[in-house]
Amino acid sequence: MLSINNLSKSFGDFSVLENINLEFKNGIYALLAPNGAGKTTLIKMLTTLIFPSKGEILYNGTNIISLDEEYRDILGYLPQNFGYYKNYSPKRFLLYLAALKGIEEKKAKERVIEVLNLVSLEDVVNKKMKKFSGGMLQRVGIAQALLNDPKILILDEPTAGLDPKERVRFRNILSELGRDRIVIISTHIVNDIEFIANEVIMIKDKKILYKDAVETICNTLKRKVYETEIAFNEANEFRKNHIALSEKQENGKMKIRFIEEKNKEDEWILVSPNIEDVFLYEYNDGI
Repeated sequence: MLSINNLSKSFGDFSVLENINLEFKNGIYALLAPNGAGKTTLIKMLTTLIFPSKGEILYNGTNIISLDEEYRDILGYLPQNFGYYKNYSPKRFLLYLAALKGIEEKKAKERVIEVLNLVSLEDVVNKKMKKFSGGMLQRVGIAQALLNDPKILILDEPTAGLDPKERVRFRNILSELGRDRIVIISTHIVNDIEFIANEVIMIKDKKILYKDAVETICNTLKRKVYETEIAFNEANEFRKNHIALSEKQENGKMKIRFIEEKNKEDEWILVSPNIEDVFLYEYNDGI
């Protein structure tokens, strides 16, 4: 188990995170918040790239700083922008990284083929990566994070810049990986995690706002989310009186999804809230 106890992080007088307490067991956890909310800072502490100002992070009861290399041996990490050699093939690149990780040569050769098959790159193992799409490069990134068969896999904004098809493929890979390890995904793209995360963690005002199943978090807006159609010239006035979650043109009118906590009009249709509704509602001040 990975545990975060009373963790805070400041840079000089600027506080980023305060009194964070979390526990992780095998499964997929989505760290969901707008850019600048502290997601990457937390990720960097989980990967020992930076250290807490207060508190501790424990793996099976031992501080990860004390574990040092023992902890890194069971850790896989995909940063938001991972470096690679564009003239290398995936196979050559991963063998190079395996050597840096201290993986024995024979085992490394077998493992490289395994992880490239896992991320569906078996047909391009010897092609230079300078010709790869963004989605293919991200799959190479996942493969390098899996080289040591980690017990903890941490991915920072893994789907940024990917097209919809690649994002679906990415989610399918993560669903498989989350069965027997801790997978922590830092993201602000809500749709990427809604159907695969065992729990969603939301950070607001430097603290944990939610850590729960998607359904439970969505229920915080139960009977508060509506849809209605209005004329285009009424949209500005409507936004002044309600929290608009999404808008689209339909049948010559504006269809608006919004929050209403007190009153209800007959033409409003009550709808089931989703995690994106909660995200937009909770971070409304920053949108």
